[in-house]
Amino acid sequence: MKVVFCASEVMPFAKTGGLADVGGSLPIALKKDGVDISVVMPLYGCVDQKAFSLKPIAKNVLKAKLDNVDVYFIKNDKFFDRQELYGESKGDYPDNLERFSYFCKKTLEFLKEIDLKPDVFHCHDWQTSLISVYLKSIYARDPFYAGTKTILTIHNLAYQGVFDAKQFSLLGLDQRFNSPDALEFYGKINLLKSGIVFSDRVTTVSPQYAEEIRKKEFGCGLEGVINHRDDHVFGILNGIDVDSWNPETDDLIVKKYSAHRNDGKAENKKALQKECGLDVREDIPIFGFVGRLSAQKGVELLSEALPEIIEMDVQLIFQGVGEEKYQNLLKNLQKKYPKKIAVHIKFDEKTAHQIYAGSDVFLIPSVYEPCGLSQMISFRYGTIPLVYKTGGLADTVSPFRVGSEQGDGFVFVRYEENAIVTAFKSAISAYGKKDVFKNLISKVMKYDFSWATSAKEYKRLYKQ
Repeated sequence: MKVVFCASEVMPFAKTGGLADVGGSLPIALKKDGVDISVVMPLYGCVDQKAFSLKPIAKNVLKAKLDNVDVYFIKNDKFFDRQELYGESKGDYPDNLERFSYFCKKTLEFLKEIDLKPDVFHCHDWQTSLISVYLKSIYARDPFYAGTKTILTIHNLAYQGVFDAKQFSLLGLDQRFNSPDALEFYGKINLLKSGIVFSDRVTTVSPQYAEEIRKKEFGCGLEGVINHRDDHVFGILNGIDVDSWNPETDDLIVKKYSAHRNDGKAENKKALQKECGLDVREDIPIFGFVGRLSAQKGVELLSEALPEIIEMDVQLIFQGVGEEKYQNLLKNLQKKYPKKIAVHIKFDEKTAHQIYAGSDVFLIPSVYEPCGLSQMISFRYGTIPLVYKTGGLADTVSPFRVGSEQGDGFVFVRYEENAIVTAFKSAISAYGKKDVFKNLISKVMKYDFSWATSAKEYKRLYKQ
């Protein structure tokens, strides 16, 4: 069975978010499980061609290896020779429709040129959705693609690829596709909608998110389209790269440790406190946050609750970039409480790894979270997640109760200030019971969130 995995970003070549992590990990797991899989992505200006040994294999197509997986890069300097993937600080690139429609067309063209006929195209998000459309329009009677099926994975329904209807002609499609049962969307054109409509199967990155997007609250205007495809929509939980995120082998943290010998976690905590200019205290918990500073990631709710939280005996460490108002808020709080709050308005891997390893509780108060990788990573490092019950967080974190062996995190179910404050108090109380908290750390560090399980579910779907 041949699968071609199409994504707009793939680690380690180019990354803006979690899609790249999936693109760089899932194909390797599928290959190990016996799937004949290849990856196709754009050749951006940020891709280090020399370091990754890219070689030309067809006109405007280069090839490299990711572990044992072939990765093909679509070259077009006009569209992709840029350092950023989708846009700059002032906004998205105005030619994104042209860029990614070209990517989809060229993918279908060059696979014929090199005689790589897939049984399944596995497409990701709006940037690759047109592959499903082109297969059922331009290539509908092409014998090369006869029998080829498509799966679209939605990583975040909020990002849909919506463009002015005047640009429809750039797609090379018959005008009949500019209709409500195809690409038309409230007077515009919507690429993600087209992928949902024309793909043979649709997946989301967690089972809970697959249910949530059927409702108006999380459907982002596409809940009707999702419900129309109801029997063809599935949720498959993401995994994480357990080699990159492994406290036993992690060279980016101060002291390596494991589920069976986790005393090194205390040394990472001390190092983190020193690095952040906080008081070195073992008796109080550190709450860590690594992520985008945005309302969706829960920073708005945290900002409302922080005046009360800061009065508790806690330390808080934030790393991330995002909306200016949140950056300024956190920086001002750091100035006011320099021994209680540390803020890193940047992202670098070393600091992120140290926060995962050195924190006691990891903050993920997202208002919605299609899957979330942070809670899986924090479990791996014995850092207990504090989450809102939504999406993939609901699928992976269950409420912990002192005195019970059930549960593994601190969960709040109402998205309001009082609820998150109560969750903080629960976490502080649990941390105060040293033996209980130590046993909880050992328990969660043994969880398996590798890609192997997810790969088996995708393989079953491919066979369907």
